[in-house]
This record gives sequence, structure tokens and C-alpha cells, in this order.
Amino acid sequence: MRIEQLGDGEPEIAVVGGIHGDEPCGVRAVEHLIDTQPDVERPVKCIVANEEALDRETRYVDDDLNRVFPGDPDSASHERRLASRLLAELRGCRVLSMHSTQSYADAFAVVGGDGLAVAESVCPYLTLDAVIDAGAFTEGRLVGYADVVEVECGYQGSEEAATNAVAICREFLAAVGALPGGEPRASDVPLYRLQHLIPKGPASGYEVFVTNFERVAAGEAYAAAGDETLVAEKPFYPVLMSPYGYEDEFGYAAELAGKFGGEPTQPDPEQRPSGATES
Repeated sequence: MRIEQLGDGEPEIAVVGGIHGDEPCGVRAVEHLIDTQPDVERPVKCIVANEEALDRETRYVDDDLNRVFPGDPDSASHERRLASRLLAELRGCRVLSMHSTQSYADAFAVVGGDGLAVAESVCPYLTLDAVIDAGAFTEGRLVGYADVVEVECGYQGSEEAATNAVAICREFLAAVGALPGGEPRASDVPLYRLQHLIPKGPASGYEVFVTNFERVAAGEAYAAAGDETLVAEKPFYPVLMSPYGYEDEFGYAAELAGKFGGEPTQPDPEQRPSGATES
């Protein structure tokens, strides 16, 4: 784990890249800060997390780092030891963690636990298409154990994701007072709340027919696993949906819960409980 600091004093702000070794965009953003050395008004901790996985160009070495927090310093697993060390480094910090996906081209944030309060103060300053309240789906993830805004910056391995990560990183630092010029960018960023996983069983191949953050109607086919077509039993909003982004699921079903800076959204009467079932 590489750790550098901008500014003097004890940092209460941290930016993290490289949680996954196959997601270089956040690493580019952290290295950009280290290389350019901006004149920060508050000290910032800059972390490249999973250097071993990055060197191997693989998602993880032993375990998915973003599924094993709070970790174990005595574990035989590289990532479980690393999770424990990383949490110790982030204690007391407001954190930006940068990722990329196989499901969406632009930036959106994922928060959970105490991170939702952080999101309310930070996310209006970031260039985002959406904010996701992960709710109960934070077990083992960094957003469940620290004051973290996790931003998915774009398609995995793309130059656009790296460009987005650099911009988001600077916007975050402005939002928390480490750089000058922080101004709200939007007051109507939609907030989605995850409701359940959408599993996928063993099959010869997978397809997704819907677009993330666009409402799927009841009775609409949203994916296929081999020759089996999956049809929505209730309406839902797909989040992190892709054919091959996860081993055992397509992604998540969510509800539109409101907007940052706006009035709460009335729930879809057809969407409680929302669901997606195989047919």
C-alpha cells in the first residue's frame, strides 16, 4: 500500500485508488495529485491500496478487498490483512474511494451507513449522474466501515474513467475545503436505494437488455441467462447491471428514493416490494 501526504499536519481527508487491481482510474487520480502537488488548504492522505493486485493486473490476490472489511491483521489472506491496515489509515478521515465498472460510462456515487450524511454534504459538489444508497448491502465493503463516498468513475480500463476520476478527485477536495473553488454543481442528482440483488445462475452466456438507472416495467424482460429470459415481476431501477461484472449476480434492483437538494420522491405504488424473478 502506497501512502503519500499533501500538506502539513494530521490529515482528516483521504483519497483512495486501487482497491481493485483491475481498476486503474483511481490510481491515475491519486498519482496525479502526488505528481502535481497542489497547494492544499487542509492536509490530504493519498493512498494506492492494493499494489500487489495492481502489479498482477488482477482484481485481487486472495480475496476481493472490497468484500472483506474490517479485515484481519493475522489472516493468511493478503486482502484481509490489507483491509485491516487500510481501515487504520482511514480512521478519522472523510474519504473518497474511486472505482470503475463494466456497467456504466459516467460517474455515480455509492454510499452506505454514516456515508449517507457525508454524501449529502459532498455529492452536490461532484459531477455525478446518480447517488446510490447501498443500505443493507454494505457487508464487507469499505462504505460500511468509514465515512466514505465511493465513486464509480466509468468503464473499467477506459481513458474516460481516468479523466473522470481526476476531475472527481479535485471536486471532492474542493468540497471538503482542501482546495479552493468548491461550488454546488447540481441540486437534483437522483438518489436510488438498493432493494435486492439480481442473481444469475450457471449458464453458457449472459445478456442484459436494460439500461442502468432507467425504470424497468413489470413484465419487461431485463436479462437472459443462457436460453432463460428473466422478466421483472415488479418495476425496478437497475443499478450496476451488466452481463459479466459479477460472478453470481447481474447487479441490483433499486427504487428511486429522492433527489439531493430536492423534495423526496413519492414511491412507485407498483414497486413495493420490488422484485425481479425468472420466467
